[in-house]
Amino acid sequence: MSSSQGIRAAWIGLAGMMATAVAQVVIVALSGSVALLADTIHNLGHAATTIPLIVAFRLGRRAATNRYSYGYRRAEDLVGLFIGLIILVSVVLIFFEAIDALINQREVTNLGWVFAAGIVGFMGNEVVAVYRIRAGRRINSAALIAEGHHARVDGLTSIAVVCGVVGVWLGFPEADAIMGFIIGVLVFGILVVSMRPVMRRLLDGVEDGLIERLTAVVATVPGVESVDRVRARWAGHRMECDITVRVASHLTVAEGHLVAEEVEHAVLHAAPNMDGAVVHLHPAVGDEELKELHELSDHHASREAREDYLARRA
Repeated sequence: MSSSQGIRAAWIGLAGMMATAVAQVVIVALSGSVALLADTIHNLGHAATTIPLIVAFRLGRRAATNRYSYGYRRAEDLVGLFIGLIILVSVVLIFFEAIDALINQREVTNLGWVFAAGIVGFMGNEVVAVYRIRAGRRINSAALIAEGHHARVDGLTSIAVVCGVVGVWLGFPEADAIMGFIIGVLVFGILVVSMRPVMRRLLDGVEDGLIERLTAVVATVPGVESVDRVRARWAGHRMECDITVRVASHLTVAEGHLVAEEVEHAVLHAAPNMDGAVVHLHPAVGDEELKELHELSDHHASREAREDYLARRA
């Protein structure tokens, strides 16, 4: 259901952005505005990144296979890298056009139309931004929310075009090319900001405070003596986690399973975008005795894994 909502939001947003970009392309051809061209290039590039996002949402709905036993939701994270590449190409084209305009000055005509196009660009992108952000929050999709913020910044670059037109009207012809540079810098900033969460998720990173919050929730579950470890990671716009807890050693298998079920249930309520949790049970004994219980597999663990475990216990 969440993927379907994401796909619908992506398509509607794409339609709005393409309509805005087409209107701007016509005015670029009439006016020769470099700032408007830079803004239009970025809008077209942003619209193009929506298609892979839709494909990723569709892939994420496919059932897991023996080869891809965790499913295909990681495709959404890989699309994030592709989006970054498109943004980088946009930055290069914008700077190239701005430099060329400063070396070979072009006369900007139809300033009134350029001014109007900047206003239209701002309004069109802001509508798309609001829609995508709301849809992203409904389904807890960080990628869709980021795309919404990206559209919002596109609208702000359109305002920069308006400022360039005002500069030309005031007798400063270089203002249009300079605003093209400024837009390029803004887009590069978008690239840096948008790639941070993408890289974090590809490295299995989560938001600050999440692990602490899940640990506190698990610790309150009846039957849990202590929490040894909580790990979580994103897979597209969904999450999964594994948890190790200590329970009373006298519990039967059925009773231990019930505690594990309560732990998973508590985690699913604490993080609505969580798909599921794998819960491992330890008997509530001392660390030395627990180490003896894991003697068979302990020699397979890396030194880093042991140090990580001991650090968490401390």
